[in-house]
Amino acid sequence: MRYIWILFNTVVWTTLLGFFGIVVSIFEPRRGRTLGYCANLWAKLILFFGGVKYSVKGLEFLKSDGSYIFAGNHASGLDILLAFAGLPYWVVSIAKIELKSIPVLGWVMRAAGHIFVDRGRQDQALKSLKIARESLIKMPRSVLLFPEGTRTKDGSLGQFKRGGLILAVETEIPIVPVAFVNTFEMLEKGSWTMKNHRIELRLSKPIPPGTYTNETRRELANHVRNEVQKLLKQN
Repeated sequence: MRYIWILFNTVVWTTLLGFFGIVVSIFEPRRGRTLGYCANLWAKLILFFGGVKYSVKGLEFLKSDGSYIFAGNHASGLDILLAFAGLPYWVVSIAKIELKSIPVLGWVMRAAGHIFVDRGRQDQALKSLKIARESLIKMPRSVLLFPEGTRTKDGSLGQFKRGGLILAVETEIPIVPVAFVNTFEMLEKGSWTMKNHRIELRLSKPIPPGTYTNETRRELANHVRNEVQKLLKQN
């Protein structure tokens, strides 16, 4: 029942804030910025009305006016809400292309400048990342990505793929390893039952741009994964 209530709130707030943000963004010079703020409010409202308590640790490592690529584990459908609620930045996500065709949600995400990737076609995925790179260089903003590529089925941390992380190398935006804690325990993949857990977003210190190159992006992926693993093991 609680999960259904959260889904209901997701539909309501996506519709209300989404259409408001789309209309306002038409008149703003940096199109999508208002929708970025709306996404933060959207997530906070859904978690609040859903009775989900959360906390954030590590924001002191970041500049309040900076842009970052947040890369973390994908443990649950709650990860998106926790990230947008807990990160006080204009954040867009790297999302699977299937979301693009969902009424209202897809329209809002496109207007906000989210990056859609066709995971089944490597050529299209690379093309999307190239467009994203040019967009981020022209209009810097923060990006949320899940290098595992999909949600975990058993709560374990999978291997990190290199694809999305190449944005950090080519745009020189610092990478911030992040960990989503207890989101899997609260809502497992495929489950309609939510358990009572306090969820937490943990952030590590940024990895400076220029630390890695295209040739060493596998090492970059391993580095980010190791940092996320450390965050997950913190007490």
